[in-house]
Amino acid sequence: MTICFDFGPEIRTDKGYMKVTSSDTYEKEKGFGFADCVNITAIKRNDDLFTGDYCIPFEAVFLADVENGNYIVSVLIGDPIAPTSTTIKTNGERLVLNNVCTVAGQFTRETFAVHVREGQMKLSFSGIAPRINTLEITPSTEQITLYLAGDSTVTDSSPDGFPFSGWGQMLSSFFKHDVAVSNHAVGGRSSKSFITEGRLDAFKENMREGDYLFIQFGHNDQKQDEHRHTDSASTYKEYLRQYIEAARSRRAQPILVTSVHRRYFEESGKLKDTHKGYPEAMRELAGEENVPLIDLAEKSAKLFEALGPEGTKSVFLWGASGEWMNYSAGVKDNTHFQEQGSLRIGRLVVEGIRELNLLSLIMFLR
Repeated sequence: MTICFDFGPEIRTDKGYMKVTSSDTYEKEKGFGFADCVNITAIKRNDDLFTGDYCIPFEAVFLADVENGNYIVSVLIGDPIAPTSTTIKTNGERLVLNNVCTVAGQFTRETFAVHVREGQMKLSFSGIAPRINTLEITPSTEQITLYLAGDSTVTDSSPDGFPFSGWGQMLSSFFKHDVAVSNHAVGGRSSKSFITEGRLDAFKENMREGDYLFIQFGHNDQKQDEHRHTDSASTYKEYLRQYIEAARSRRAQPILVTSVHRRYFEESGKLKDTHKGYPEAMRELAGEENVPLIDLAEKSAKLFEALGPEGTKSVFLWGASGEWMNYSAGVKDNTHFQEQGSLRIGRLVVEGIRELNLLSLIMFLR
């Protein structure tokens, strides 16, 4: 059953739509509303039910309680007399619409997929002139679910971590509503600890025929603590095989992804290989198990060497004192990405999808 919302100050609306005004704070009893209404403005331009009024959700979050699963989300965005620019992120701060712009009098209907795991859909709005006219949320069992298993270079960030971002957080924005991304990557995990903590079990329970499981580990497999360490020549492959087997047992398609490189350069300008034998071990395993491979290590090395030591600062989590609100003392992180960087890495992953000719994903790329 589709849940429909009409935003704006005008109380009247079409049958089947629930009205949301600038004062509708989320309440558990009603199951929807804005997280807070501090930056919400409701505007009425004319008497049209849907395009004549709207809310301006400036740096705002809208919440709707729904059951876990996949959804097709449709939003109507526009303004009768002003240009607009709207960005939307969803559960886990995943980018789904990036800087959608309309001119005065233009309205656009955009659709995207959301995978919900915690009983609530969260839509975060930003942009220099955001609008929301209507919102429809429809449960779906027909979408492909693209599952991600990995570490902090893949994971979803939280709002208080901005601009930190994993590439998996950006992947939804490259797909139409036919593909829902379910990012299970967690910072600090290795191929071993992800399994021993029971995180692979969620894939076994929920994956279906036609789904995908993308697997990127290696950064933390190098760590020497017993909880995470694997040997690139032996146990690393053994743990990765468990992911492959889990996907195949559900008739889903496993995809191996070599670890994206860190930002360390030789004096010559060449990138240092800090991953040692792990990417090569994954390449070998892909051949042994006949599993498609996206060589993100190779792709990221080419990108980083082309950008050089200075240019890569715009990819990684670098910032001067006071540049980023959440890193007010400054930050120099050569492992993790800022949002613009994770978008570039996401494009490399999509490039790999095209090169592998994964048609059931390619046909739904934006």
